[in-house]
Amino acid sequence: MNYIIVLCMIDSFEAAKSVARKLVEAKLAACVNIVPQVTSVYSWKNEIVEDNEVLLIIKSKSEVYNELEAKIRELHSYEVPEIIFFNIQKGLPEYLNWIDDNVKK
Repeated sequence: MNYIIVLCMIDSFEAAKSVARKLVEAKLAACVNIVPQVTSVYSWKNEIVEDNEVLLIIKSKSEVYNELEAKIRELHSYEVPEIIFFNIQKGLPEYLNWIDDNVKK
């Protein structure tokens, strides 16, 4: 198995909880951590923007990434949502097994 962490910024805590719950219910994520009160400074449409956002840290498997990405895009309010994934190189075997048990086969 290839385990992944997906980062996704979202505009509100309520939206973050809704997306997280739907990803876990669909078995596209074993767990989603919600980190509130993130200040983002970025360039968008030729302007420098500063926003308060919420960070989703999504634990999943690469085998479901395409479906996970599609679900986030479906649920997300941004025109171009941040969806970035990293491969997990190593982890506690029992934790990785737990991801296996809670993400689609």
